[in-house]
Amino acid sequence: MLFKVEMKVNIPHDMPSDIANEIKAREKAYSQELQQQGKWRHLWRVAGSYSNVSIFDVADNDELQQLIGNLPLFPYMEITVAPLCRHPSSIREDDS
Repeated sequence: MLFKVEMKVNIPHDMPSDIANEIKAREKAYSQELQQQGKWRHLWRVAGSYSNVSIFDVADNDELQQLIGNLPLFPYMEITVAPLCRHPSSIREDDS
């Protein structure tokens, strides 16, 4: 199942930078692991903001919730999720 996931990160301004940097490092490692597994299929930065738009390819809603909930930055995110399905006019065969 494909999902479009938009994540906006709101790290508290009073968080010590060493703690923020450690969380960001864990986030990067975890996201790259999910990308290597094929579960986090696409990841784009939204220009001018600390946010991204991603495409996840997972079995179901529960797996998506588990993966997102395990993100180290999850407590500091505003997240919106939209399920996706193949468009009948798409010329791509691998977008389902």
